[in-house]
Amino acid sequence: MSQSLRNSWLIYRRLLGYLAAYWKVLLVSIISMVLAASTEAMFARLLKPLIDGGFVDKDPQVIMWVPLAIIGVFLLRGLSSFVNEYTASWLTGHLVQTLRQQMFTKLLTLPVAYYDDQQSGRLVSRISYDVNQVTEAGFNVITVTVKDGVTALGLLGLLLYIDWRLTLICLVVLPAVTVCMRLVGTRLRGLARQNQQHMAQMTQVLGESIDCQRVIKVYGGQPHEQGRFDQAVEAIRRNQVKQSAASSANTGVTQLMIACALAAILYFAALRAQHGSFTAGDFMSFLTAMMLLFAPIKRITGISQAMQRGLAAAESVFTFLDEPSEPDQGSQSVTKIAGQLSLQQVSFRYPGAERDALRSVNLTVQAGETVALVGSSGSGKTTLISLIPRFYEPDAGEMRLDGLALNEIPLSQLRQQMALVSQDVVLFNDTVAANIAYGVLGQATREQIMAAARAANAWEFIEAMPQGLDTQIGENGVRLSGGQRQRLAIARALLKNAPLLILDEATSALDTQSERLVQAALERLMQNRTTIVVAHRLSTIENADRIVVMHEGEVVEEGSHQQLIVRNGRYARLYSLQFSESAAEL
Repeated sequence: MSQSLRNSWLIYRRLLGYLAAYWKVLLVSIISMVLAASTEAMFARLLKPLIDGGFVDKDPQVIMWVPLAIIGVFLLRGLSSFVNEYTASWLTGHLVQTLRQQMFTKLLTLPVAYYDDQQSGRLVSRISYDVNQVTEAGFNVITVTVKDGVTALGLLGLLLYIDWRLTLICLVVLPAVTVCMRLVGTRLRGLARQNQQHMAQMTQVLGESIDCQRVIKVYGGQPHEQGRFDQAVEAIRRNQVKQSAASSANTGVTQLMIACALAAILYFAALRAQHGSFTAGDFMSFLTAMMLLFAPIKRITGISQAMQRGLAAAESVFTFLDEPSEPDQGSQSVTKIAGQLSLQQVSFRYPGAERDALRSVNLTVQAGETVALVGSSGSGKTTLISLIPRFYEPDAGEMRLDGLALNEIPLSQLRQQMALVSQDVVLFNDTVAANIAYGVLGQATREQIMAAARAANAWEFIEAMPQGLDTQIGENGVRLSGGQRQRLAIARALLKNAPLLILDEATSALDTQSERLVQAALERLMQNRTTIVVAHRLSTIENADRIVVMHEGEVVEEGSHQQLIVRNGRYARLYSLQFSESAAEL
């Protein structure tokens, strides 16, 4: 068995495993397929007594029972076809639902590094597009194979029963048809993989054009985006034409071979009929069975395109499902932490980067202490705080929380002890209340939500909204200003009331008045809780217990604001530069 066939069988066996969970429904569906398929041969067989007994011999009993038998055959066909189509739809629906649920679960557990390397459009198209294509390699192929296979075998059996010599001519073309199907199948699988990439590119352009529509308008990017979209849809069109051409060529060649075999059969059947070896009923039954055989063989040969397209999609889906999730082997259960954080010789480098983002960082944050991380862009501040919730794993060194190594704590429990407010505010297309209570869904009362909003200086603008806390804020808070979105994110962190607070430029989008009020609320929140603050505006962290200055991934200075100013090092220069810029603006 070739490697390609072995891989196809492994993928197909895995797909069948999903259907095995519904084996009772699958069994009913297969039985109904077999019954529906058997009616084709039954109908063709009934033509012999109809012609010989009804038209030639004019037997009144035959004239009576054959039409009734035909009605019975089509009644059986109608009922079995209904059951088959209903169960097939039920099974394919469950297959798609199960795969989508598993893929979304995987999506939620993938490490942050995976998202850094993947196009969002490709991820979306896998769940929305590829899964639908999988059904073609799943139950749809089974339907065609079983139903049309039984039909073809039944009709072929009838042909052999009527005249096996003539039927042998049909079997001559089978090896040629098989070779043709295999060659075209390989071509179709490759085209299906290409089509997945083109669909992902189109989805990516669509998503970016929607998310960045304001930038596109301001910078006149419409022609550029139109060109990107046109290129993607043109690639999809070309690919579909190539798939259609390959499938049509396969079907055309197959049909030609079958037609030649049928022509030979008709010729020899006519010769035998002239010598009396064939009755009129035999000839009519044979001819009908032969013509009915053409359609299932055509569908079976045409299933190659759907199967290869489905197998390519299944390969994409299973590759995604097999991606390793975030490492989570923690066994040390924690319910409430004091908040002492320790970093010992921690180093980290992003994949493909030329240098380490962090180099041998040593830092200890005591429980209840407020530590500010400052430094120029690229100094490693955001990378450091990304290691605390284990968005990334350090390449070297050790990180501990209350004496426990971070990787010894289950991820869900570790992150339950933290609240994060970043400079890139993320809100959901839901109500104001749901966004504030996101970290404690189902646990926060209305009064607690309101209190958090007031503490974050958000209640004033929330109260002025049409439905107050129940106002829908749109996708990522599009109906709010930048400062309002920032304050909702702060209210969310306030409500969670976690013992470890991470603030990454948490006040960056606030005006001066709002910043002062929010800063006062944050200072109250920081009491008796471990807080790590990443700040660009140094004026906002002057009261921090300790300021850690970072440069090119290393800690270069530590101390209070006054100590660092007196030391007249890098922090003093940064502070002096910002102070002079602020004075110039005034």
